[in-house]
Amino acid sequence: MKNFFLTLSFLSIISAQFSDPAKFSVNIDDVNQGEVAIVDVSAELDFSWRIYAIYNVPEGPSPTKFIIESDIVNSSGRVIEPEPIEKFDEGFGNITKYHEGTPQFSIPLQLRDDLPNGNYEIDVVIDYQVCNISFCYPPNQIIKTATFEVKSGPIRSNFLFENFDFDKESILSIADNNISSFLVLAMSMGFLALLTPCVFPMIPITISFFMHRSENSNASPVKSASVYMLGIVLTFTFLGMMLAILLGASGANQLAANPIVNMFIAFLFIYFALSLFGFYEIEIPESLRRLSLQKENSEGYTGILFMALTFTLTSFTCTVQFMGLILVAASQGEWFWPIIGMLIFSLAFASPFFFLALFPHYLTKLPQSGGWLNSVKVVMGFLELAAAFKFISNTDLVWNWNIFTYEVVLYLWALIMLLTGLYIFGLIKFKNDSPVAFSVQRSLFGLAFIFFATYLAAGNHGYDINGNIKSYLPPKKYQSNLIWNNNLEDAFVIAKEQNKHIFIDFTGVTCTNCRWMETNIFSINSVEDLMSKYVLVSLYTDAGEGYLQKRQYQINRFKTAALPYYVILDNNDKVVSEFPGLTRNVEDFKEFLKTGLNN
Repeated sequence: MKNFFLTLSFLSIISAQFSDPAKFSVNIDDVNQGEVAIVDVSAELDFSWRIYAIYNVPEGPSPTKFIIESDIVNSSGRVIEPEPIEKFDEGFGNITKYHEGTPQFSIPLQLRDDLPNGNYEIDVVIDYQVCNISFCYPPNQIIKTATFEVKSGPIRSNFLFENFDFDKESILSIADNNISSFLVLAMSMGFLALLTPCVFPMIPITISFFMHRSENSNASPVKSASVYMLGIVLTFTFLGMMLAILLGASGANQLAANPIVNMFIAFLFIYFALSLFGFYEIEIPESLRRLSLQKENSEGYTGILFMALTFTLTSFTCTVQFMGLILVAASQGEWFWPIIGMLIFSLAFASPFFFLALFPHYLTKLPQSGGWLNSVKVVMGFLELAAAFKFISNTDLVWNWNIFTYEVVLYLWALIMLLTGLYIFGLIKFKNDSPVAFSVQRSLFGLAFIFFATYLAAGNHGYDINGNIKSYLPPKKYQSNLIWNNNLEDAFVIAKEQNKHIFIDFTGVTCTNCRWMETNIFSINSVEDLMSKYVLVSLYTDAGEGYLQKRQYQINRFKTAALPYYVILDNNDKVVSEFPGLTRNVEDFKEFLKTGLNN
């Protein structure tokens, strides 16, 4: 996951807390009086990290800027930069221009005419944004000082004023704070978070909840949908900040791994499912209902806000990539921009659910909607029941019941899908069902669910099911010859003996994205071959022996609580490279692994 920290050019305090993958050096050669001084700026970027070009950078990334602060300079010319790489970036949604590796920049300066001979200093302010394929650090600003000497002598031909472009864009003014870019890119990160697995179960739940509500309420559907979206935004932001205050930067992970929270969510899903099956009607307590009534004969919004809280709790675990760094900042005393970032992110994250909440109202207005609409509700109930077992299995993992294992949950899902198919064919009935009339569409839907049930069951009998489905399931050790250690100190001993680097996998027992990486990336033969050349360490930061120490080590050393998070160390404990978060590009991950083998 990338891009949510883009363009906070005023967040230098926060960015200084992070391990910066970009290093800069500045040099000015001695010049003769009357010559143009050349400031050479050299950047050194860690593998897979980039800074953006100076000119013609599209909306989104923060361009690199050099600002000269000196009273001995009359003007500065157009910066000479190497040819940038142009490539489409999925995070920004357009073509970006950037530099990798060791780009070199040159800045021509026209010095004052009355400058006497002697030694001088010039401060170069560097504004830059450093990113990789997963995310960006906040825009940072550093100051580098260069010293040089002005001497007497003839003006050299290659240092003539006419040789340089002093008519184009000047760099002597402080860059504008890229507020608009921050807004755009924080929102884009929110939309990208919608693709994470934890969000999917909330789609049928949202539709079914508002479908039921539209049948039993005269409240405005637009108001109801707006309250739902606003509830998600506010609870998301509030919960994130409270977790930072009470639990520190790892608050999101702790909430996601909490067995009580997971069981609460599971029982809530079961409660909703049984209601959709027609066993009872969901009614909020009369006292709360009276408080939330907006007008006579119209249901209030307490239930909607409760649904918003449910959405927040269920999705927190998969948005920790965004919140890992922002909660670090908040827990260390920086509050204003983390709050703004959370608000912007959650607004984008919640906005599609406004339409999902609005849609069911219009379904109920369709002619003769009663029979088939009830069937839709029941199907939604089955899906909610399936989602409940995801969270029950999370509790199982933490409390080590060893009941709801990979195989058991997969069979339960297969059974639920089979029952859904039988229901669609009319072989299972609930009390509010109408007689089932045969139709081609209904038969196709029924067959689809039965086929899906067979597909899931086959996953326990040697058939390799889709990795996205596996990511929802409890961890299952893939077949591998890799040897994993769970103690970093032991790994260093082995690494020194074998003269190898160390690969650290910061993971969690309830981390869905971690499971996806394990089943879809780690299991690839070419990836496994590269990983076998490391001493492998798996550090669980949300549960298990010593997890608190492991979590704190991640936060203190790497300034993030995000899961998954991958680090390569040499056997002297020097950071070689870092790879934050989930990726679906196996080649990028392989390049990351090759970095440690080449250094």
